[in-house]
Amino acid sequence: MIFFLFIMMFGLSSLQIQSQTIPRNISIFILAGQSNMAGRGGVYNDTAKNITVWDGVIPRECRSNPSILRLTAKLEWEEANEPLHADIDVNKTNGVGPGMPFANRVVNRFGYVGLVPCSIGGTKLSQWQKGEFLYEETVRRAKAAMLASGGGSYEAVLWYQGESDTVDMVDASVYKNRLVQFFSDLRNDLQHPNLPIIQVALATGAGPYLDAVRKAQLETGLENVHCVDAKGLPLEPDGLHLTTSSQVRLGQMMVDAFLAIPNSAELHSGFSVLVLFCLFFL
Repeated sequence: MIFFLFIMMFGLSSLQIQSQTIPRNISIFILAGQSNMAGRGGVYNDTAKNITVWDGVIPRECRSNPSILRLTAKLEWEEANEPLHADIDVNKTNGVGPGMPFANRVVNRFGYVGLVPCSIGGTKLSQWQKGEFLYEETVRRAKAAMLASGGGSYEAVLWYQGESDTVDMVDASVYKNRLVQFFSDLRNDLQHPNLPIIQVALATGAGPYLDAVRKAQLETGLENVHCVDAKGLPLEPDGLHLTTSSQVRLGQMMVDAFLAIPNSAELHSGFSVLVLFCLFFL
């Protein structure tokens, strides 16, 4: 059912993008991961109604900005607002993630920032391997973002995923191999062999193999892969997802890591696109 809805939202959407007002020379940031990347900040269980809801609190760091856009499920540009994944992770309640605080920190450097969410909850890294639907869809949307302005360049991948892979020993033991393959394939398909990757080491996990997954994340051995450690950031009561304030802090940490890369802090006049490839907990 989850993949059926995803296909309905993405797979059948037209590649034609409303680009009349989108500047050329896009600088694209690919933001990928699981529920914590897409955002569960401020999401809680309303016991009275027995439903999961978002509290609607938007921190100053996550405010909307006419220069920050996002690509909708229909591949149309609109001003970005929290929650960024409302029309993407349609089976889940979405809240605050690191995308908007990241965008607000870099928007003055790039002029325009675009966010391209592509996230589904509870997906393992095995479902993000080349040839799988989610992988192919994220590549398709990333390329569509490039076409939106008739050109551009990919600047970095922002990646936070792995909580689901802490449940099974086999998934945890092969996580490094799968992660390296995913990064390598993504770079290859986007024709950017040294594309910078800012990844997050897990703050928590859904199973007992958290340390094994974290070790893999911290030791990929790949060139130009930079790790930000989320361990210790405050969690929501569910013990799995980052709080709103933690999401804001994480977005800032990822900006710091990105700006520390040589030449990444150069002022651009183009339009920056944050492509959000985020996976969510079920």
